[in-house]
Amino acid sequence: MLETNQQDNLDKQSLQELAHNIKDWGKDLGFQQVAIVKPNLDEASQRLRLWLDNNYQGSMNWMSEHGDKRYKIDKLVARTVRVISVRMDYLADDNMVAVLKDNNKAYISRYALGRDYHKLIRKRLAELTRKIEQQLPDVNLSQRPFVDSAPVMEKPLAEQAGLGWIGKNSLLINNEVGSWFFLGEIYTSLPLPEDHLEQPNRCGNCRACLKVCPTDAFPEPYVLDARKCISYQTIENKEAIPESFRPLMGNRVFGCDDCQIICPWNRGAPKTKELDFSPRHNLDNSDLLTLFKWSETEFLTNTEGSPIRRIGYQRWLRNLAVGLGNADGSEKILKQLEATMPDASELVKEHVHWAIQQQRQKLAAIPE
Repeated sequence: MLETNQQDNLDKQSLQELAHNIKDWGKDLGFQQVAIVKPNLDEASQRLRLWLDNNYQGSMNWMSEHGDKRYKIDKLVARTVRVISVRMDYLADDNMVAVLKDNNKAYISRYALGRDYHKLIRKRLAELTRKIEQQLPDVNLSQRPFVDSAPVMEKPLAEQAGLGWIGKNSLLINNEVGSWFFLGEIYTSLPLPEDHLEQPNRCGNCRACLKVCPTDAFPEPYVLDARKCISYQTIENKEAIPESFRPLMGNRVFGCDDCQIICPWNRGAPKTKELDFSPRHNLDNSDLLTLFKWSETEFLTNTEGSPIRRIGYQRWLRNLAVGLGNADGSEKILKQLEATMPDASELVKEHVHWAIQQQRQKLAAIPE
């Protein structure tokens, strides 16, 4: 809590004016929505504990770490009494379905086509934090921005701030723009007025996202078993992808957007105004074989500043090998896979071998 003499200088009107300014500054910095909330994460923490008890987190051990810092906001950042929650749209194209339907194309989750959002949003939030501090130079503030980092319950915070509701696919959905957006937060010791915004859950009887999931990763509505999720398998899993999942992955080589693409609330979703989120190196419409041929140097160069780089070159090849195994039967693909085998790492070799078997079966089934 603010020291008494400082808090006396911040009357209700001053805080209201500051809250209004924070929203204006946030929009000037490229955020489509800014809201202030005094959250209560007790219910969200109970859901998290149940989720962890079912081991739905897989190898993401950090989900069970940090104790109650994840849901007691003042334990993560001392003296925090409010959270400033923001969203930023990222959808840059509308050819997702066409790419998914082309077995020879590589599908990359749309959030990862451009610049790494962590860097872009963190920089903007840091600027917003500085603006607040500049307005109150004599106040001992405790503030910290977050972007998909540290033990922060982003979606429950954003839901309570009125930025949307958590849908059956476990993503935050906004009734005006859908779900193609990033979230960010600023924890602050300022007792800013709350917005009291609310978006009631409007999923209704719809089960489209649950039905479309290629790997049936939702054991029940609103609950995701990450171990079955293609995003988890292609990004978080550092080991071999279970063979039973490989045919189901299709051409999805980094993440999966199926449950967003099918969502009725995403019809007519707005395109982002952030040029940094525009697709780089034709990653929104590249052939699997083209990407598989990248050398490690090309991979590092072409993914510089991209969230794709975090999986590293070997897992990139692993994922692409699965995609090539699911591609249409092709002598060209088969020859490239066979040529890769001698120098491949053990991880990649296992998946290339599987892909070779798939290609040989497909080619054998083609009438002469």
